[in-house]
Order: sequence, then C-alpha cells, then structure tokens
Amino acid sequence: MLCGIATAAHVIAESDRWQEPIRIQHFISKEEKLLREPDRYIFLDLKLDTAVIIFAKNKIPFPENTLTFVPKGKRLKVGNEIGWIGFPSVSPKNLCFFSGKTSSWLEDFKTYLVDGVAINGVSGGPTFYIDAKGIKLIGSVSAYLPNRVGATPGLSIISSVGHFQEVIKTIKDLDEAKKKKTSPIELKEERQDKINNT
Repeated sequence: MLCGIATAAHVIAESDRWQEPIRIQHFISKEEKLLREPDRYIFLDLKLDTAVIIFAKNKIPFPENTLTFVPKGKRLKVGNEIGWIGFPSVSPKNLCFFSGKTSSWLEDFKTYLVDGVAINGVSGGPTFYIDAKGIKLIGSVSAYLPNRVGATPGLSIISSVGHFQEVIKTIKDLDEAKKKKTSPIELKEERQDKINNT
C-alpha cells in the first residue's frame, strides 16, 4: 500500500540531493522506518517550500482516516484563527501546539503570513483550521520571519496545500511515483528573499 508524508522542502531537500537515508518515526507508537534512497520517492516544490515523501506502507500505524484538505483553489480569509503542530528544537521530544491568525495571503507564493510563532524544528508541521464540518488542512509551516525593528514578534510563513493535492491526484502507486519522481536539486533561498521584499 502507498503512503505519503507531507513536509517542508527545506527539511529534506539536502537528504534527497545527497541520496541520504530518511528516518520516519510515528510519534505515538514509536515505530520507525528507515527510508533509503531506492525505497522512497520525493516530490519537491521549491517555490512553495513543500515536499511529499512517497513510500510503501509497512509497520508504521498511520491512521485509516485522514484529515481533509481545504478545497482546491480556496483559501482562508485574513483574520481566521489557525493552528499548527510540530516538534520545536527547544523541546524536540514533545509535540507542541501553536496558533495564530492569518494576516495576509501572498497570491504569487500561495502562502499565508500568520501572526504567530513558528519555532525552529516545527518546519513542515501541518497547519489547520476548524469550521462547522470539522478540521481542514490548509498547509504546512515553512518559516518564521522575525521583526528586526523593535520588540514586536514577526510573522510565520505557511505554504498552501496545493502541491500536496497535485501529488495525491497524480500518483496512484509506487511504479508511477518512480516514473514521475523529481530529481534531487539544491534548495535555493530565492523564495524567502522575494517574500522579504514583498
């Protein structure tokens, strides 16, 4: 059975480029899987800073029911409360919850700027909101832009789920993943530089 894990491109781009193994750990069960380069296929979107790791499902007990993506082509309005989770470097063994409000939508980058903190180590963490129908995934944590003037906090960058939706739609099995796998390329800082100048 096929399995996919969504994350930020900058989290795994170097491992993909150098064909290094990637270790996946299921937080609750502590089950682990070491994915060597021939055992996994990575699909990067450097503009969005998103990545999908495709591999054969094995002993890791992934849930049968997954969360729903925000509908394709839709986005949240400014001012919506959202949350995200991850393992911050200050406490890497503890899954932590963060929240904030959408401050802006950058159409050119399919990215939200969010009034909320994204600590180092949380990159690639799922970002979601709750509506009357339940929890919806809107993207993944990409970066945090600190405010360099004064003492006020900066903004988090949340990449949209568009890339994840495309991979899910086009990859149906491991053979197809192998044929369509993106080649390992070096992650550039061009995206963040452009956002900084927006």
